[in-house]
Amino acid sequence: MKWFRRRKAEDAVPAHLPNAQEAAQRFWEQWFELVPVVSAALGDGEPHRVEDDLQALVHAMHPDLLFSLEQGHMAMYALVVTGQEDPRLRPYTDAWIAAAPPSDMVWEFHDSVPPVPDPTEVVVNLGAVKMLLGDFRIVAQVDGAVVDVAVYHPALGQLTDQQRQTMTFLPLDVTLGERLAGERLRRVETAQLEPEGTISLLELRSLVRTLAQVSDD
Repeated sequence: MKWFRRRKAEDAVPAHLPNAQEAAQRFWEQWFELVPVVSAALGDGEPHRVEDDLQALVHAMHPDLLFSLEQGHMAMYALVVTGQEDPRLRPYTDAWIAAAPPSDMVWEFHDSVPPVPDPTEVVVNLGAVKMLLGDFRIVAQVDGAVVDVAVYHPALGQLTDQQRQTMTFLPLDVTLGERLAGERLRRVETAQLEPEGTISLLELRSLVRTLAQVSDD
């Protein structure tokens, strides 16, 4: 699983089109030229060969957009372009997904992080630290239509502050999907010690989907 590449602070901010529809159209025109190279790089297991080119395409739409290359749910590969539920960026992701080609056997496209079928099987490597998402434990408190959560994993204390923040939110996004997490999770905290009364990520998914009346199919 390859997670989003973020623009470094020292990188120059690329120019982008203020018209979201024009920006999306230009992206897809350039995507069709680049996609054979992208598919070949992924087939060789070397996504780094095309990351800079893809980053340039995505940031030409807007420099605050993030992207990832994933294994597809129905197709072989998936391209995710997301504004992380930032309302400033929604016009760009809406225009991008509206102009996207139909999914086929090779590629599918998502404008938010989709849920992983079984997040408990995902392993995230952070240098010397390997974190199995199945080892995460969650405290969930329902308040009306939203849920407050505390996130615990025994390896969180070994991470930097930035890594700890990432690994607090990442399991929630891949479990619920970015959009459902943004809609239904209110307060998210990192637990330093394992709390009592915890549930698994899959139990959290069932809880939130029931609250939102979303099918588990």
